[in-house]
Amino acid sequence: MRILFDQGVPVAIRDALQGHAVRTANEQSWSALLNGDLLRVAEEAGFDVLLTTDTSLPHQQTLKGRKLAVVIINKNRWILIKPKISEIVAAVSSAIQGTYSVVEIPDA
Repeated sequence: MRILFDQGVPVAIRDALQGHAVRTANEQSWSALLNGDLLRVAEEAGFDVLLTTDTSLPHQQTLKGRKLAVVIINKNRWILIKPKISEIVAAVSSAIQGTYSVVEIPDA
């Protein structure tokens, strides 16, 4: 599976996604793209999942008819995310194209 990390997603999550091809928006030179454009170019480039911390994305962009799935984590601090890493991996691994899923990361 090809996974794209949006801006703000801790790169350390990559280590837990063994067996998947993971790239960041920065590595792809897509850091300046707005959400709609990022979804489009990610899909055109063959990515299966976008991992993002942008909780407003579902209110801004529809995924109807898209081949890309989006997994949202509501925090970007590694210390908070690390205990939920297995849930994030499960959400990414079971992501269904054209849908959003959210992994809630509680405050400390």
